[in-house]
Amino acid sequence: MSASLAVLIEDEQAVRLATSQTLELGGFTVIPCASAEQAQAYLQAGFAGIIVTDVRLPGQSGLELLAQAMALDRDLPVIVITGHGDVSMAVDAMRQGAYDFIEKPYATERLLDTCLRAQEKRRLVLENRQLKQVLATHPAMPELIGQSAAIEKIRQFIRNIGPSPVDVLIHGATGSGKEVVARQLHLASGRKGEFVAINCGALPESVFESEIFGHEAGAFTGAQKRRIGKLEYANGGTVFLDEIESMPLALQVKLLRVLQERSLERLGGNAQIALDCRIIAASKMDLLALSAEGKFREDLYYRLAVISLELPSLNQRRSDIPLLLAAFVQAAAHRFQKTLPDWSAAQMQAWQQRDWRGNVRELRNFADKLVLGVAEMDERNTMSVAGKPHVGNDNIDNIVDSESSDSLPKQLDTYEASLIATALRRHQANVALTADSLGIPKKTLYDKLKKYQLLGGKLAEE
Repeated sequence: MSASLAVLIEDEQAVRLATSQTLELGGFTVIPCASAEQAQAYLQAGFAGIIVTDVRLPGQSGLELLAQAMALDRDLPVIVITGHGDVSMAVDAMRQGAYDFIEKPYATERLLDTCLRAQEKRRLVLENRQLKQVLATHPAMPELIGQSAAIEKIRQFIRNIGPSPVDVLIHGATGSGKEVVARQLHLASGRKGEFVAINCGALPESVFESEIFGHEAGAFTGAQKRRIGKLEYANGGTVFLDEIESMPLALQVKLLRVLQERSLERLGGNAQIALDCRIIAASKMDLLALSAEGKFREDLYYRLAVISLELPSLNQRRSDIPLLLAAFVQAAAHRFQKTLPDWSAAQMQAWQQRDWRGNVRELRNFADKLVLGVAEMDERNTMSVAGKPHVGNDNIDNIVDSESSDSLPKQLDTYEASLIATALRRHQANVALTADSLGIPKKTLYDKLKKYQLLGGKLAEE
């Protein structure tokens, strides 16, 4: 996560100094300004921080600054500080799009908490924008969806390791997103070459060497002309070797040599061809255990596993299921030209407790079935074949049974998070309408969105 940044606009020097110190102690880099005019340089659509401004200022007022900021970027968090009794002014500020208002005199904890929440929202908004830009440039680039601690750890790994040229070994169960992570690593690398995915388990051994390393004309019967192999084709880019445990042992030796010397020989050729490509290998098997059994070369394992990443199963990040399912359903509805299906909070709770052995891939297939109206009844019987909600006493018993290992507070949190996610979806992520439908203040809703990590998408303020 990038450093927190705040532009503070306060004309009284003593208050400006005290507020700056409070924010700095909370981890912010503060840009103090004595007037709105002085802060103009930071009013930019891509500004990564937040703005904290007093309403009553010499020259341009805080509300005028707010209007200017909203015209530039509706998602730029502006926290307005009002004097005691300025309720109507505070209401006007919220209507104009202020993130929040704080009434003088205020507790420093209240100010810092509001600023930290605003900064987190800003980070998520900018990350979402960047992702949309990437998807527009690379439409085939899959999105890494989720806000769980496990996914945040993977994002941090990609940010740290992506720009380096080091090879990576990814381990994860079937359907856990190994190729998604590999593509994100390629994107983060900044490499201009191609991303070439090879499923080692799908290549017949008879053509494996030719496909990977290429061949010269006449190298074998039927080789009428030179063929560029996958590794050479990916020069300047990234090669993703999925199911690498399926690679024949004889070719593992050749791959090890390529990795060590960064050059290759085409089949039937003698010339050494310099190679500049990153290798990302993936497996669902324990390669070290396979090497102990003589089924995978130990030296290749240690060459690949200098940097390794373990992907969590979907069952290990159940809090991401609402976000994943919402994204998959929306994509499927667009693809199949169908209306978005609806579901109940009890259904979502049951789906979050379901055993997703096929991981994210199984969830994506389930989303397709939901959209097409052919979703099969799961083991908790919370959905009919036609995709209509059906919750009865038996379903409730099953849900309770499935949650029996969790404490009551955790069960209540899961249920509340599901209710909020459903309400957000029903109101197209409009915060004001969602808060109104749930009968809670807008600030309370934001607190719960942060608590349950439901801030992954773009939220509408009005």
